Amino acid sequence: MLDQIADFALRSGLALKTAGLELLVPALVFLLIGALTKGRALFVDMRRALAETGLNVQILVFNTVLVVPLIALGSQVMSDAATRYGLIIVQPEVWRSLPFWILIFCGIFIADFVGYWRHRLEHSPLLWPSHAVHHSDTEMTWLALERFHPINRLTTFAIDSGVLLVLGLPVEAVIASNFVRHYYGYFIHADLPWTFGPLGRIFVSPAMHRWHHAADRAAFDTNYATVFSLFDQAFGTFRVPGPCTAPLGVTDDIGNSLGAQLSYAFLPRAYRRLFKSKG
Repeated sequence: MLDQIADFALRSGLALKTAGLELLVPALVFLLIGALTKGRALFVDMRRALAETGLNVQILVFNTVLVVPLIALGSQVMSDAATRYGLIIVQPEVWRSLPFWILIFCGIFIADFVGYWRHRLEHSPLLWPSHAVHHSDTEMTWLALERFHPINRLTTFAIDSGVLLVLGLPVEAVIASNFVRHYYGYFIHADLPWTFGPLGRIFVSPAMHRWHHAADRAAFDTNYATVFSLFDQAFGTFRVPGPCTAPLGVTDDIGNSLGAQLSYAFLPRAYRRLFKSKG
């Protein structure tokens, strides 16, 4: 038992160190982009978002210490189970017969397709209480990507990894996909007004994803993809009327402390939409 606790503590420490190092590059990149696009106004925006950013960092640390080691363990368990029970429907060697860059593109494209539908599921009444925490950030910054309830982190991992595992995507394609979608996720959460013009019909822009976070009923249930806006267009959820200036946040009564954010998904009132009549 003590060995297991020690191993968990070691995993948590390493995960926390890695997470800290991984934040350095995007922090510098978005600081530079902000300085070039906003000038001195950047510091006004940073000051306004300071409280929300601090809460995002607290949630990041909590998830890194307690959830990331569980995800690492779960990944091994799922992989062993899929191999033992023959759940892999396409062998990795079949994927590896493709040219490398096509394989990597397929990994990103398929993962984004899976993520699109998983994200729509997160907006269902059953999973919304944990996902609502992510939407509770009222000052969009790139660190909003780290505001995820532990339950949401675990369901995201289970659904995305489970489907990709069954599809037999090689580890290099999965790693590349996770890397691209994670860092692109930082980008689309950044406080930038860019719509990408015609390219916005192919790729998700910061403005498109900001509309997804808007506290505007016209924007609800729209813009679910992370990388390719093609999926939202194909399934009727694309909506980008222009740069988003609408307020952000949720109608749910979620407190702004770490304890309030973590406890919300365990409150009965968070699930009232399950019992609300649609008539």
